[in-house]
Amino acid sequence: MSLRKKIADSEAMLNWFARRIASYIRMVHRNTRWQRIGYEELDRLAEQGEPVIVVLWHQRLAQSPYFFPLDKGRICSITSAARAGSMVGRVQMLFGMDTIAMSSHKRHVALSREVLGKMKQGISIGIAADGPRGPERVCSTVPLIWARSSGKRVFGITYSTRHGREAGTWDRLLMPRPWRNEGVFLCREWTETVPRKASEDEMESLRQSLERHMNDITAEADRMVGREPWRPKP
Repeated sequence: MSLRKKIADSEAMLNWFARRIASYIRMVHRNTRWQRIGYEELDRLAEQGEPVIVVLWHQRLAQSPYFFPLDKGRICSITSAARAGSMVGRVQMLFGMDTIAMSSHKRHVALSREVLGKMKQGISIGIAADGPRGPERVCSTVPLIWARSSGKRVFGITYSTRHGREAGTWDRLLMPRPWRNEGVFLCREWTETVPRKASEDEMESLRQSLERHMNDITAEADRMVGREPWRPKP
């Protein structure tokens, strides 16, 4: 086994990296003047123990531990079982979030059963709708299927900061500057209803609607802090 693989598979090293990433996230949060907009209804539901489905874009994962009011309720994040996704899960657990790892070996039915079980316990579910590997900003039907099965409400959440750069990753991950920054957390419910027996055409229309919703709120957050909104790659 190569030294690189030994390091990559070392629990001690993985936990060390997770703590370093969590420290960066906390530093950004601490040194940024935040606005928190549109959270009234989500806060109310969390306090009542009513679970919801939280949708975000993979590009805005870097502040995801602060998306949900953890002082009012619990949330379980759906991550990838691959190394990058596993690291996201480790980091989010350091903030008190639950996680479920998706893997190619876990059937969608089994994953959905696990997710619905969490919601029956009053735990909200969070998912990056274009993860874990993209395409960038192309929404999957997964949150729609869970909304249809559970009847729970869907909230899109995003953030943006005035100062930061986009990483050279497939999702163009936003990396905020960890000092003297301004930012916004924006939460808005997606109010479409997913019929219990939706046709393929209806599901595709709803998928596009959720995708537009996420792009709209993320562009709004960007404009609020003076950042140029996202554009598809040419």
